[in-house]
Amino acid sequence: MLVQSSGVTFYDKNRATPGYTLFSPIDSEIAKLVNLDGETVHQWELERGGTNVCRLLDNGNLFIAEKSVDGPNLSAGRSGLMREYNWDGNVVWEYQDPGQHHDARRLPNGNTVYIAWSPLDDETASKVKGGIPGSEDVTGESVILEDVLREVDPEGNVVWEWHSSNLDMDKYEICPLCRRHEWAHANTCAPLANGDIMVSYRVLNLLIIVDRQTGEIKWEHHDVNMGHQHDCHMLDNDNVLVFCNGFHGSRKFYSRIEEFDPETREVVWEYKADPILSFYSPHISGVQRLVSGNTLICEGGKGCIFEVTPNGDVVWEFINDITGINAEFGPINWVFRATRYAPDDPRLQGRI
Repeated sequence: MLVQSSGVTFYDKNRATPGYTLFSPIDSEIAKLVNLDGETVHQWELERGGTNVCRLLDNGNLFIAEKSVDGPNLSAGRSGLMREYNWDGNVVWEYQDPGQHHDARRLPNGNTVYIAWSPLDDETASKVKGGIPGSEDVTGESVILEDVLREVDPEGNVVWEWHSSNLDMDKYEICPLCRRHEWAHANTCAPLANGDIMVSYRVLNLLIIVDRQTGEIKWEHHDVNMGHQHDCHMLDNDNVLVFCNGFHGSRKFYSRIEEFDPETREVVWEYKADPILSFYSPHISGVQRLVSGNTLICEGGKGCIFEVTPNGDVVWEFINDITGINAEFGPINWVFRATRYAPDDPRLQGRI
């Protein structure tokens, strides 16, 4: 981050990638598209702020996860109410699962896949290793919650599930500096072109790919130096792009973006700041490779969205000035993720 301010703080018009950036600040009641000058070109009013992970669907509507009234007494990532808004701000589809948290995606078949909390039974919970001893009672109940990948059809019928208790619980342990109430804090469910799903487990420093057809784990990547990572996904070149937060016990105690070969694990591209700690978000955050080859980065804890070239030059920077009220931390300007859409994107045609 270059400066601490708000709005557009830097813009290299010759090298920034044209387009509109979509984001919705955490615990706010607004989702907006801004142009490269920081001007709002469209805005949606929400009913209840939550994690507010959002995207434009193929039909141009806004898909977003707001906060439901019911659900576990947890603030980190909690949403529970998935909605689709048209451009007039009307809700045209919604589905409520009080356990839904962090990520949710609309699939090509029209179904929706998302992450949800579900209580572990006592026998399975006894297998959970690591974490801060005695820290299970976070929700008001002495229970450990597992993450479930859940897919529902447009009518809300559950058609597929995959549970984090399928992970090898002897092989992986919760970070010793993290609480034990979750196994294991999934924050990303990224569908792949073949229908499989890539998942990020924050407190395990683990990425996996789940075979959608068999339920088998067909690939996994464990690296404590990711530092409680977010927003892993597969690029068109079949490399993995991930936001490495650099938190808790990592020797690389700074945030960075890594692109690596999933077979060799070789890092083929990396972004880190100079000075190195000027780019740092210990939680949330995301990354997007743009059509120009530049990379859009959401430094979520600072509410900073910026674009860098392959050489690491910052060519655009925007700092969110919308404040949400978080039950635990008070006023915040955090942004979970941000997405840039090209001017000729079909989802925007006739609307901007």
